[in-house]
Amino acid sequence: MDYASAGDGALVAAIGRWQDAALAEVFRRHSGAVNGLARRVLNSANLADEVTQEVFLALWREPEAFDVGRAPLRTLLLTKTHGRAVDLVRAETARHAREERTASDRASAGYDLERYVADLAVAEQVKAAVETLPDGERQAIELAYFGGRTYRDVAAVLGEPEGTIKSRIRSGLRHLRILLVEHGVESPWTDS
Repeated sequence: MDYASAGDGALVAAIGRWQDAALAEVFRRHSGAVNGLARRVLNSANLADEVTQEVFLALWREPEAFDVGRAPLRTLLLTKTHGRAVDLVRAETARHAREERTASDRASAGYDLERYVADLAVAEQVKAAVETLPDGERQAIELAYFGGRTYRDVAAVLGEPEGTIKSRIRSGLRHLRILLVEHGVESPWTDS
């Protein structure tokens, strides 16, 4: 079949028989219009390229969805393009609104960059302090506090009695508190 001279209906039928040369011809004929519309709606060359790819991929995967007896192929492709581009604009608008709400919530909660940096510094000090603990205490604390495990789970993982694990965690937390206080960090842990 000579795809360059074939009509759009014949090309869509050939695409239904997985003829990639037919898709290439449809792309050659209509990709400029598809990409142009996507660029106008999205105001982004990269997103327009993505939409163009999605529209032609949809044609490849489901050529039967493009009934050229109902409307010209270009019209069907542009309709799909417009719908997908509008969906992306809506998604981007929703994402932007969520980000603004999150930023506003943080600001109203008094969580600012200075506090964030201070929290990172404390986290680094805690990490360094945990690394100085004896292996038994360090492993038990890492599994319980950073791994979210119960005393019983930690005991099972380490193959130790539960009472031993509780003692190691208490001892480790005491050591951590002392180390952190020495570095000017107030410890959130108490003896228990």
